[in-house]
Amino acid sequence: MDFDGILFFPVTPFTERGSVDHELLAAHVTTGVEAGAGGVFPACGTGEFHALSANEAAAVTRTAVAAVAGRVPVVAGAGGPLGHAMEVARAAADAGADALLILPPYLVGGTQEGLIGYVEQLAAAADLPVIVYHRGTAQYSVPAMRRLAANPRVVGFKDGMGDIGATQSIVRAVAEEGRADFAFFNGLLTAELTQGAYRGIGVPLYSSAAFAMAPDLANAYYRAYVDGDEARRLALLDGFYRPLVDLRDEAPGFGVSLIKAGLRLSGLAVGSVRPPLVGPSPTQEARLADILAAGRALL
Repeated sequence: MDFDGILFFPVTPFTERGSVDHELLAAHVTTGVEAGAGGVFPACGTGEFHALSANEAAAVTRTAVAAVAGRVPVVAGAGGPLGHAMEVARAAADAGADALLILPPYLVGGTQEGLIGYVEQLAAAADLPVIVYHRGTAQYSVPAMRRLAANPRVVGFKDGMGDIGATQSIVRAVAEEGRADFAFFNGLLTAELTQGAYRGIGVPLYSSAAFAMAPDLANAYYRAYVDGDEARRLALLDGFYRPLVDLRDEAPGFGVSLIKAGLRLSGLAVGSVRPPLVGPSPTQEARLADILAAGRALL
């Protein structure tokens, strides 16, 4: 599966009554694709997969697939309890998704053999290519990734742990399996902050939550990154991304909450986050507005 551009993780908009706003979701996804996204990942981390029912996740994926209209790959989230994950995976396939991002199992942590089985069952249930997300209760060893890379249905690895040495070993192990088609992603929160290091170990792709609220800033960073314009990349890092990360780290879940707040500041009424996440305070939202303005002053 080929990705050319920023990996776009859209939010899931909610109405004032708390239901998914599909009309607004379609507009949000369309805007992202038109802004140059190289792939769309609905109902994943930024899309609050943890707070969606199986029916809601399936409906979000259907809306995203329709809005994308075949222009870029659509990779839907599936994870949590195995039965729920299988239901979501099958619905994503029925909706026309191109692949699945396998999110961690719920609460329990299994052995490496168990994690391999979790991935293989979801890949078989949906008959779709899958990307594994290395994070939380799903931390894959080098031998486990070597085995999974032998399965042609497994097409990618997204790192959410930040252990550069472990990821480098996995990159090399997969290469030794002859998988030139395998995609590697930096999946850390606000990945732009760490992407310089990931590029050095053979991980050129990254997920960008910031793209969902500020595609102009995310595109400017991405273009500097691709073109090797280090002065411009570092200016955006220092002037926008580092202050954003400082604010993000003030509360758990702000990696999603601030994105929704930024969209609301731009006039898109995407609603708030669902519990257990919380939104920023008015003071924090005002600081976010200042950070966005400072970033755009650099463009």
